Amino acid sequence: MNDANRFITRVHDTDIHWAELGRGRPLVLLHGLHDSHRTWRRVAPALARGRRVLMPDLPGHGLSARPDASYELAWYAKVMGAWFDALGLDDADVVGHSFGGGLAQYLLLERRARIRRLGLVAAGGLGSEVGLGLRLISLAGVVERLGQPFMGPATRMVMRTMGGFFDPDDVAWLSWVNSMPGTAMALGRTVRDVIDWRGQKRLFADHAASLGALPPVALYWGDRDGVIPVAHSRAFELMVDGAVVTHFPGCGHFPQHERPEALVAALGEFIEAPELQAAGWRAGGGIARVVA
Repeated sequence: MNDANRFITRVHDTDIHWAELGRGRPLVLLHGLHDSHRTWRRVAPALARGRRVLMPDLPGHGLSARPDASYELAWYAKVMGAWFDALGLDDADVVGHSFGGGLAQYLLLERRARIRRLGLVAAGGLGSEVGLGLRLISLAGVVERLGQPFMGPATRMVMRTMGGFFDPDDVAWLSWVNSMPGTAMALGRTVRDVIDWRGQKRLFADHAASLGALPPVALYWGDRDGVIPVAHSRAFELMVDGAVVTHFPGCGHFPQHERPEALVAALGEFIEAPELQAAGWRAGGGIARVVA
């Protein structure tokens, strides 16, 4: 994404950095925990052929600021909702990976009128189960108090043990930005708000009554996800009528890295479809697909 335009906008006393490609209807891509806008680099150029693709670094991540804030999910939603307002983003499609998927769900509470369609990639917030590593991070505030010197080395270690699909440049860049002061604070506070020793505690279904009408929703999941289980997508399919669910066989938690072409094809079909059924909170059947 060397040809991407890069910007910084200040909202809620926080500088938000983002990269942008293409022109057309806005498509906002939200990365996951301890990640950055670069997680989309293998899919963004193709998606930008007919769209304006915006990839923000969430506060506390990437090249965005790391304020001394609560880092509660509701706070993220307020900051990023203000970012939508500052950029004048209307009728936008929003896609979120992992924690970014949980944030995308909360943005419906803040800016429902601005969101046209919602894509959730291995998203948080759809069930309580989550990997042991994240549950451990949530305990006792140890990461916030003592973790900063280890942020870079830990990033390198985790990325190198994830299956070899991260390029060395990706490893080096994310290790560098995660070494920035304030990263451990942001990580520790974020995880403690959404996860405890039992698992995830901020669940989309808990806010169903507050959300009203949902936009069309699509889910994308690797069937070997060891961080957030693929079973969450199947449960969502049963709860939400009209949901489109796509599974990637043999894929883990990062379809945007492990199956970029398949993810682009599935996302493109969803966001470019002329008409889609709005999702609804009732017992019903989604449209399940398996992509090789």
